[in-house]
Amino acid sequence: MTTASSQLRVAAVQQACSADKQQSLATSERLVRQAAKEGAQLVVLQELHATLYFCQSEDTAIFELAEPIPGPSSERLAALARELGIVLVGSIFERRMNGVYHNTAVVFDSDGSLAGLYRKMHIPDDPGFYEKFYFTPGDATRNDGSSGFTPIQTSVGKLGVLVCWDQWYPEAARLMALAGAELLIYPTAIGWDMTDPEDERARQLDAWVTVQRGHAVANNLPVIAPNRIGTEPDPSGQGEGIRFWGNSFVCGPQGEFLARANHQGEAVLTVDIDTRRSEAVRRIWPYLRDRRIEAYGDIMKRVRD
Repeated sequence: MTTASSQLRVAAVQQACSADKQQSLATSERLVRQAAKEGAQLVVLQELHATLYFCQSEDTAIFELAEPIPGPSSERLAALARELGIVLVGSIFERRMNGVYHNTAVVFDSDGSLAGLYRKMHIPDDPGFYEKFYFTPGDATRNDGSSGFTPIQTSVGKLGVLVCWDQWYPEAARLMALAGAELLIYPTAIGWDMTDPEDERARQLDAWVTVQRGHAVANNLPVIAPNRIGTEPDPSGQGEGIRFWGNSFVCGPQGEFLARANHQGEAVLTVDIDTRRSEAVRRIWPYLRDRRIEAYGDIMKRVRD
């Protein structure tokens, strides 16, 4: 990390969203201001925080919600970062060009400049999460020649920003770690199908938390994972809707919880991360040193037939 102190104060924002984009952004701004007032130097908003989660059904009219970068929402977030002097991670339904749209995390440095963006690489297509209809996968190789899984350099350090469905893939976390990420960040929109029984809901939530804590452990890196709350109906009227499970959390490089929200209330999780712990942990658990990279060639195959 590039901070003078070994303590970096971070905040994960958990909120409910509205069909009114300006109302949702006003909620995000209010909570970001609260985080800054609590001393946060890095604030992370959840996935698609400006809108309802529209991917429950397929509707071409939804593309009207998309914006270019820069655009109204990104400029508002940039101004907020500059005013508060914080690094801010937001989320944009990006219109890149006619017919090409992305689910994009935007990172603004403390002077309001765009430090970088990350276009979601893994795109789900499951009941209630029909994201392939809306989002083009992020570029595997960027125009500058870097991998899609490349950390974003900011004034508080190198941020390994990924998005939601990416959180289930150890390859994404590992590639960020190998490129020097100092934090793993997962803006998220995930919840329960309203018809799921209670035991299934418990298993899903536990899996979501566990896999991300596993990425923290396997890569000796802190993780910040903000998720939305609230029950959002299926706009098509065909499904039962999604109850977003919240449970936003921040954990340290051994997977230890530093802060965790509940399943139903808005929250600003503000906590100090010891930026020296990753190095200290890697000295006693040197996973990256002991990797047998010469034996991993088959990881590039779809299936080992």
